[in-house]
Amino acid sequence: MTARTLETAGIATVIIGSALDIVTHCRVPRFLFTDLPLGNSLGRPFDREMQYHTVETGLALIESVDGPCVVISDLRWSDDDSWKLNYMKIDDSNREELRRMGEENRRRRKQQKAQGLRRS
Repeated sequence: MTARTLETAGIATVIIGSALDIVTHCRVPRFLFTDLPLGNSLGRPFDREMQYHTVETGLALIESVDGPCVVISDLRWSDDDSWKLNYMKIDDSNREELRRMGEENRRRRKQQKAQGLRRS
């Protein structure tokens, strides 16, 4: 809805995301779909080249497309789609490891908070 409101005010928008069904249902003015894990729509963490390419592609949509569109990015998370089989998978094979990682993360954040540190 925000994108449509901005577009009505004359401000061009591009939504970059990985949730194709949700975003197309919302009918945003311009959508760059990246078939990457949720939370990583621009690309792999610390992969500036991949992230730059995604932003550059999104900005090019503003110059080249006047009406509603969905463009599918050519970027891939890996050479094959096997990552999709295990992404966000929780079952007996990894439950204990995920629990341990969560506890460690909470412990670290509590310690950082006590030191006056915050996430940047």
